[in-house]
Amino acid sequence: MTFQTMIKTVAAGLLALTATLGCSINSSRAPDASLSSTGAESRTRGVGPGVKVAILLPLTGQGNAQQIAKALKQAGELALFDFDNPNVQIASKDTRGTPEGAQAAARDAIREGAELIIGPLFANEVAAVAPEAKRAGVPVIAFSSDQKVAGDGVYLLSFLAGGDVPRIVSYAASRGIKRYATLTPQTDYGRIVEQVFTRAVRESGGQIIASQQYPPDANGMLEPVKQIAALAKKGEPAQIDAIFMPAATDTLPFLAPLMPYYSVDTANVKLLGTSGWDFPSAGKEQSLLGAWYAAPDPKGWQDFTRRYVETYSDVPPRLASLAYDAVSLAVSLSGNPPGRRFSPQELTRASGFAGVDGLFRLRPDGGVERGLAVLEVQRYGAQIADPAPSAFSGAPAQY
Repeated sequence: MTFQTMIKTVAAGLLALTATLGCSINSSRAPDASLSSTGAESRTRGVGPGVKVAILLPLTGQGNAQQIAKALKQAGELALFDFDNPNVQIASKDTRGTPEGAQAAARDAIREGAELIIGPLFANEVAAVAPEAKRAGVPVIAFSSDQKVAGDGVYLLSFLAGGDVPRIVSYAASRGIKRYATLTPQTDYGRIVEQVFTRAVRESGGQIIASQQYPPDANGMLEPVKQIAALAKKGEPAQIDAIFMPAATDTLPFLAPLMPYYSVDTANVKLLGTSGWDFPSAGKEQSLLGAWYAAPDPKGWQDFTRRYVETYSDVPPRLASLAYDAVSLAVSLSGNPPGRRFSPQELTRASGFAGVDGLFRLRPDGGVERGLAVLEVQRYGAQIADPAPSAFSGAPAQY
């Protein structure tokens, strides 16, 4: 899987939760209780009825869905252990990877008194769960990256297309970049990202000089890149300051070598990317050295991965941090009074939450805004060019 490139409150709760996370990362103890897959309660230690939360996953789904579901479940267990609130009860429910299974799982969870549903993973499952949850007044924090299923009580904690774009545009503008060209894939992702980029550039006072879309094959990239390269050739006055290329591991290795092939002056024209660039071998391509992209500060993921490996002797998939942070969020809000603890006002608080991948806040429209770093591509990995913010300011942005 490529990176499609999170939790404790930022106000008073943030300091306590962040301290807890920091301590727990270095612990070598393993969780002594797991999330029940039968709906049984866990970690109650005899404390009253507790705060009931359900996590819906395709535990018996098809293909690699089972493996991903297992990792998400284990990440949730890790959060439950690390934050160690005995009053929180979390039950794991199997969606079987189908809309019908997800709907049945949601009904079971609601019947058992769940005040919050975490998951499901797939968009069609989320769509099936949403009406059941809305009828019961139970909010949903899901893992789908399809923004069409967000809203009306459903919040997406996933890495949404375009969510990293305003950050890279804002940083580029702060460094004097005003004239842009874009090279975007002819996909749904490409269209979404281009729309967000156009809006962000306009709001920053910049200008898009040229835009080209390319099909997802090496030969199809040639002509679009050639058209953009004509604006930024070595030895000629550059007509643009930067080229925005929202690619990932499946296309960037083919796209990047075309920059020197068409004599793009990457010493003076900055290449800009998204979190899809966040993979170790990106720096092997000479033309990408010094390029910028927006992504979570890698330290949080590295610390989480180390902790996960120590506990489960396995490397987590990139999505695992979502489950850890969703469970952490549930624990962090569990101390509020019933009826208020998971209310829209609490879930969408302007100060947001802090998690594995840095600050984030859920938006009223069901999307998520993240506090990202800007990284610079280096020969061996990447280094932080501009740190992730330590706090949000203003109201959540709309993408």
